[in-house]
Amino acid sequence: MNLARIADGHDPGGVAIINRSESTTYAELSDLVARARGGLAANGIGESDRVALVCSNGLPFVVAYLATLGVAAVAVPLNPASPAAELERQLSAVGAVAAIVDRSAAASWRGVDRERLPALRLVVAADDADIPDSSTVGDAMRGDPVPIVDVAADHLAVLMFTSGTAGAPRAAMLTHGNLQANLEQARTSTERLRPDDVLYGVIPLFHIFGLNVVLGMTLMSGAALLLVQRFDPATAIESFRSGKVTAIAGAPAMWVAFSHFDEAPDDSFANVRIAYSGAAKLPVAVSERLEARFGLFVAEGYGLTEAAPIVTSSSGLPPKYGSVGVVLDGIEMRIVDENDDDCLVGDAGEIWIRGDNVFAGYLDDPEATARVLTTDGWLRTGDIGYCDDDGRLYLVDRAKDLVIVSGFNVFPAEVEEVLLQHPGVDDVGVIGVPHPHTGEAVKAFVVAAPGATLDEESLIDFALGHLARYKCPSKIVIVDQLPRNAAGKLVRRDLDGVLA
Repeated sequence: MNLARIADGHDPGGVAIINRSESTTYAELSDLVARARGGLAANGIGESDRVALVCSNGLPFVVAYLATLGVAAVAVPLNPASPAAELERQLSAVGAVAAIVDRSAAASWRGVDRERLPALRLVVAADDADIPDSSTVGDAMRGDPVPIVDVAADHLAVLMFTSGTAGAPRAAMLTHGNLQANLEQARTSTERLRPDDVLYGVIPLFHIFGLNVVLGMTLMSGAALLLVQRFDPATAIESFRSGKVTAIAGAPAMWVAFSHFDEAPDDSFANVRIAYSGAAKLPVAVSERLEARFGLFVAEGYGLTEAAPIVTSSSGLPPKYGSVGVVLDGIEMRIVDENDDDCLVGDAGEIWIRGDNVFAGYLDDPEATARVLTTDGWLRTGDIGYCDDDGRLYLVDRAKDLVIVSGFNVFPAEVEEVLLQHPGVDDVGVIGVPHPHTGEAVKAFVVAAPGATLDEESLIDFALGHLARYKCPSKIVIVDQLPRNAAGKLVRRDLDGVLA
C-alpha cells in the first residue's frame, strides 16, 4: 500500500486542485507528482527520510506531499509563518534531510541557520521564491517519473507537531495505515463528497484537519479542492453563491465570521450541500445563527492529531446543537472515570479511543507515548466529555491547560519557556482567555526581574521573534507575583485573578 495512491483511479479530466484561479486535473496532478517523485529520488531522498514541507495552501504543497509519500519518505508539514527559531527547532527535532519551501516562508527561511542543521542536505524552492542555497524547482521536483514505492501499513508517513494530549509540542508519528484507516472510517460514517463536489479549503494543510480531512478526503473522493491561503468572508461568499463551491470545511473562527457578516445575502449558502466544523468546539449560538440566517446546518465533529484526526462526526445526522456527533465506524470509544472505569451514560469522564487510526506514538519520546497509549491500544485523549442515550458525544472540557486559537493547539509551557528567555523576565504564567473571533487567545502574566523595566509591546515583539503568531500572547500583564502552591507549582486557574 501507499497513501499517495488516494489520488489515483479518478476521472483523468476531472479537476483535482484549484489554486490561484488555475485548475489542475487529476491527470495533470498525477504527472506532476510522478515527476516530483523522480526529482526527489534523483537527489537521494528515499525510504524514511524526513522531508519538511514549509508551504502554504497551494499546488506545491499537494505535489510535494504526495511525492514524499510516494518515495516512502516521511512528510513533516510545518507552518510557513513560523519564525526561523521555531523552524530550526522543528527541523532539528525530526532530523529533516530535505525541506521544500515556498515563497510564503521565504522571509522566515532566510533567518534559518543551516549550520545548526547538519542533516539538512537539500532545500527546494517550491515556486519562484528567493530561498537561499536552494535547488531550483526543475532540478529537484521535475525529474524523470518513477513509480510509487509500496510500503507496509505501519510505515511512517507523517510527523505532525502537536501538543494536544502530552504537553509541550512533540512530533506525532502517523503511519500510512493510520491515515488511510481514518479516511475509510470517515467515508463509511459521514456524508460523502462526490466527484462533482468542490470543497472550500482554507484550513492550513500543515494542520492535520487540513492534511487528512480537507486534502485527503477530497482526493480519495475524486472531488475538487479550492485551496485558499487567506480567509476573506466576502470573497468566500462570492465563491459559494456562484455555485463553484458545494462543500465547506473550516474551524469555528471561520463560522463565527460568517455568522457576523451582516452584508452576506440570505442565499449565500444555497448551493452548499455539506458544511463541516472541526479543530475546536463550535459555539451553539453560532450554529443557531447560521441556521436561522442562512438555513445552513454545520456538522460538527471531534478529533485530534493522534487519531489522524476524526473520532466523531454529526455529518448526515439530524441537528443536535452542542453535540459533536457519534463515533465513526471502526473506532471504539470509552468514557472513563478517575479509576479508568466506564462512566454511566450522561456522566462526564475522559474520552478514550481505539482503532487503526490511532497514532504510533511520539517521535523519540517513549515516556510521553506511554502516558497516552495503554498497553492494549487505547488512546487517552485527555479530553472530557459525556454521551447521551443516542450515543451523541458532548465535550465538557479538554486536555488540561491547552489553549486553542482558531483551531490550533497552543500549550502554555512553550510560550512560558520563550518569555523566560527575555533577560528582563523573572517569572511567567500563561492561560487561554475567551476571544470573539478565534475562540481563545493567549494571555500572559509576567513578573519582572529585579531592576528590570518591562512593557507589553516589547514583550509581544520578543515573542513574535520566537513563536508562530497564533501562539503569541495578545495580552501581557505585568504583575508583582504569580499564584503558586506550597510545592511551588503554578496555580494556573488563579492567574486571571492576579492584579497588576
